[in-house]
Amino acid sequence: MAKSLVIVESPTKAKTLSKYLGRNYQVLASVGHLKDLPKSKLGIDLDHNFDPHYIVIRGKSKILKEIKAAAKKAKEVFLAPDPDREGEAIAWHIAEELNGNGNNVHRVLFNEITEKAVKRALKTPGTIDMNKVNAQQARRVLDRLVGYLLSPLLWKKVRRGLSAGRVQSVAVRVICEREAEREAFQSEEFWTMTATLEGQQPPIFQAKLHAAQGERLTIRTTEEAQRILQDLEGASFVVSQIDQKEKRRNPSAPFVTSRLQQDSARKLRFPAKKTMMLAQRLYEGIEIGAEGQVGLITYMRTDSTRIAPEALDELRGYIHETFGPDYLPAQPNIYKTQKAAQEAHEAIRPTSAQRDPESLRAFLEPDMYKLYKLIWNRFVSSQMTQGQDLVTQVDVQAKTYTFRASGTVEKFDGYRRVYREEVEQPAEGVALETDPSTDTNLTLPNLTVGETLSLVNTTQAGLVPKQHFTQPPPRYNEALLIREMEEKGIGRPSTYATIISTIQDRHYVEKEEARLRPTELGRLVNDRLVSHFPKVFDVEFTAKMENELDGIEEGEKDWVTAVKDFYQPFMKDLESAEVNMEDLKGKEEPTDVPCDKCGKLMIIKWGRHGHFLACPGYPECKSTKEFKKDEDGTVQVVEPQVEITDEVCEKCSSPMVLKRGRFGNFLACSQYPECKTTKPLKLGVKCPVEGCGGDLVQKRTKKGKNFYSCSKYPTCTFAIWDKPVNRPCPQCQSPFLVEKYKKQTGTKVLCHNQECGYEEEGQEVQEKEKLTSQ
Repeated sequence: MAKSLVIVESPTKAKTLSKYLGRNYQVLASVGHLKDLPKSKLGIDLDHNFDPHYIVIRGKSKILKEIKAAAKKAKEVFLAPDPDREGEAIAWHIAEELNGNGNNVHRVLFNEITEKAVKRALKTPGTIDMNKVNAQQARRVLDRLVGYLLSPLLWKKVRRGLSAGRVQSVAVRVICEREAEREAFQSEEFWTMTATLEGQQPPIFQAKLHAAQGERLTIRTTEEAQRILQDLEGASFVVSQIDQKEKRRNPSAPFVTSRLQQDSARKLRFPAKKTMMLAQRLYEGIEIGAEGQVGLITYMRTDSTRIAPEALDELRGYIHETFGPDYLPAQPNIYKTQKAAQEAHEAIRPTSAQRDPESLRAFLEPDMYKLYKLIWNRFVSSQMTQGQDLVTQVDVQAKTYTFRASGTVEKFDGYRRVYREEVEQPAEGVALETDPSTDTNLTLPNLTVGETLSLVNTTQAGLVPKQHFTQPPPRYNEALLIREMEEKGIGRPSTYATIISTIQDRHYVEKEEARLRPTELGRLVNDRLVSHFPKVFDVEFTAKMENELDGIEEGEKDWVTAVKDFYQPFMKDLESAEVNMEDLKGKEEPTDVPCDKCGKLMIIKWGRHGHFLACPGYPECKSTKEFKKDEDGTVQVVEPQVEITDEVCEKCSSPMVLKRGRFGNFLACSQYPECKTTKPLKLGVKCPVEGCGGDLVQKRTKKGKNFYSCSKYPTCTFAIWDKPVNRPCPQCQSPFLVEKYKKQTGTKVLCHNQECGYEEEGQEVQEKEKLTSQ
């Protein structure tokens, strides 16, 4: 009897489905996209409606051959890649390759990988949504046009190997503009004044100066603070007003993609990319003891807050049984969904509320457990009752001055028994607009209007002025940047993780104390892109393009028209930039800094890592130095700081120090030049050879080419040319990825396992300095 064939994206999902479907089904994995635009050329016919030329991705021919062979024998073929644009495109490409199967090819969508949901989807198959396919094609063509045509310009004008992206470059712009705001910020002095007071009943509490003569007061200078202190000498502090009111706190909707990434960054300190990688694994299935492979959450790329009726019924029953009737609202809580959201999708939720985090803890990796608990808590809390607080505000009059104290007492926790929101706090300190009189955690005594309070002298005086300075707006962390991109319409939630990862991989942005700071390279490239492509890299224009892609998906917009509207003004800007963009590659700036080796005055040059001081006597003198410029433009040499490590020299037992050479960082003996021992730097990636236990390190051949091998050589001879990246493959769970550089395409991040074929999205570049349009 012929079997039915089910085709999914990942081997993990295939394993889970095989368990559910049994012997009448064969399940194969495409391992991501099977076809894409070629890497060696543009692959788009500019003269014929931007017709894309797709080819089979290198390394995927074997997988495609297996799928075709199985499809010929199959009774029916079910295409089941992920339920989004990328998944629809994968399904379409496979269907195109299987065109001989005709009506036997169906499209099925799995919002969750559970036995019930999978079997229900197979009973109600559909067809490929060409509107969704066209939206994906439009995005792919737009990104290819920008990356492939613009990147060579950066190679020519700035530095070889640079690249630009339609959306990523706008994200860099947002970060650069925040940095410019910080640099232009003028700090202002202000003061707060706190009175420590005691009533007839405990506890002692603090109130802060709020107003003078009935008007809001801001103290700007030391003199003003001292004058107010003098005015208050001998003053009586009398309760003038007490306001109490109950405040109801509503639970938040279950997670959509962007909110999951933000809360995961705030609460768990997970980068967006890590969050999505863990969520993908929870969706595709985890081994849960006797149950075997089970999908634990619904699909994690969604804008919808909808909950399936059966899941809602199960959750309400769980809340009633576990927490009691006081925690269950009379009617289910309904949440608004964004306009662009697909109502066929659901919110991100556990596939069963009965699987509480503790029951799964033994089966999940620590970080996976934390993310599952976050998703489960948010989902359960979303259908619980409101929290109730008693908010008290007390005004205390002292002569013409009003002091204010506010406190909140939680009367009923409600949904907060399971989940509490965290407000993002600026890392740089208090801002001028902050009202210092509110402290929601303050416990206030029972007070009465007209009651006279005592000014308490504790370790400090009872009345304490404190100086503050307004702080610049904080740099974005990942959670704040995702919120900003979401509010401004830059990209879509499914792309945020890739965007943030890409701009760091390209060294346009780096993290400093968990905050995103533009590098010198990032600011330099951003300035040129914004200057010469003001529309293409405009935030509002990028948001408009995302809305047009949504319109294509809804069948309201023709994809070719959308691409044409973008391409024509883009090419005009590109032609102008070819002529007018400043060429930095050969630019030199003289300085007054003498070379400490030959005495010549050094010059500022632009290199791979930014600006640096170089001796004009090169190649006879190869002296270089780092520098910084003072506010007046004076060049100051920055002496390199020696970083001592825990490594010990094998020859003299001295500590090893971290140094930077022409091929990157390495370890050297601190007793140099007496001891010239050096060691390669560990990459944080373990050797994949079973039982080895060594670390992968960077080495060089006799001809100076980098390669990566096991630190236990010659006992272990494992070696590769591509640089290892300490992240597991999200498709096949290979222990690490690799960076591969090609002249035609620049740097790509690929799976170490060549059979997997996983490749992270990036903007392609071309070796040629200028592309000749077809």
